[in-house]
Amino acid sequence: MRTRPSAVLGAWVIALTASISIAHAQDGIDAARGFLQNGQPDRALAAAEQWIASHPTDAEARFVRAVALAELGRRAEAIAAFSKLTEDFPNQPEPYNNLAVLYAQQRDYDAARKALEQAIRTHPSYATAHANLADLYARLANEAYERALQLDAGRETKRPPAAQPPLALIRTLGPAAPAPLVVAQQMPLASQSSSPAAAPRPGPNAVTPAVNAPAQPAPRATADSAGPQPLAKPAPAQTLTEPPSTPAVTPPAPAAPSTTATEEVLAAVRAWADAWSAKDVTAYLAVYDKTFEVPDGRTRAAWEQERRQRVSKPGEIRVTVEDPQVEIDGDRAQVRFRQHYRSLNFNASTNKVLELVRRGQRWQITQEKVVR
Repeated sequence: MRTRPSAVLGAWVIALTASISIAHAQDGIDAARGFLQNGQPDRALAAAEQWIASHPTDAEARFVRAVALAELGRRAEAIAAFSKLTEDFPNQPEPYNNLAVLYAQQRDYDAARKALEQAIRTHPSYATAHANLADLYARLANEAYERALQLDAGRETKRPPAAQPPLALIRTLGPAAPAPLVVAQQMPLASQSSSPAAAPRPGPNAVTPAVNAPAQPAPRATADSAGPQPLAKPAPAQTLTEPPSTPAVTPPAPAAPSTTATEEVLAAVRAWADAWSAKDVTAYLAVYDKTFEVPDGRTRAAWEQERRQRVSKPGEIRVTVEDPQVEIDGDRAQVRFRQHYRSLNFNASTNKVLELVRRGQRWQITQEKVVR
């Protein structure tokens, strides 16, 4: 059966039209985000509203619109837009965070605190909300101090107003976060004991090393190690003689984790931070083990999609690791450190714990936690 040229041409035109429409739609969303990143909130607002007119349920476009309103100083409209997003998408932490920023600008700190706490309940490991909540408490402390000075009538000198810590406004909407789960806290790996293990009582011929002298490897038990021995008389044929006695050897105390293993663990953590800073998503995700505990009960695929989006976002990213503390227990390790994250629109420092497991010659991350 032969296909008519007109039918083939018609199918091709339909496919081309559909692909152009999809590309145009994506260009519209990307254009709005691009205007926002380039400091053109007025154009971002126009592009987002044009897209929303035909796609009113698009969460990303509505979020971009709300951010553009906030950056244009149209605070009341931005608050209304973010509030509607929290109603329609209650599992997204970003609208709550941005509501808190706008409430704080109005000095409504109680409403800001409640919004940040809701963001954290929605996404317990959301670093931005934790950092903003800390800044908010600092601002509340500053205001309480100022009120105390005003009530102190006998005090003539007043402290100049302290600089208020800025709260970070989020400009990108991440994948929907699931309902929070109660996660049992995992016990940290046991640290290496600092007290030496009790050594067995040495034998009568053992040599006791000098105090504070560096430990030497135990000598091999040979006939020469017993010192000069008198020549033995030739034994009768086919008669076995007992071997000469050798001095008892004191077994060495259990060794601490090797420096090599510690360096390997630190190298893995540095490679993880460097790949993040370089926005090398493939190398970054390769550090995570197949048994990695994805936070918030999400699937590994959903978590990787979110990380790809955030690690590869436009602009420079700088991740540094400060004061790493390593504990090793066999093929498992724990690293505690202070993480400093810097990007175009967001700066934060958090305390982190990485749990790692040895896989051949590599150390892989099995758990990542933000701690206080």
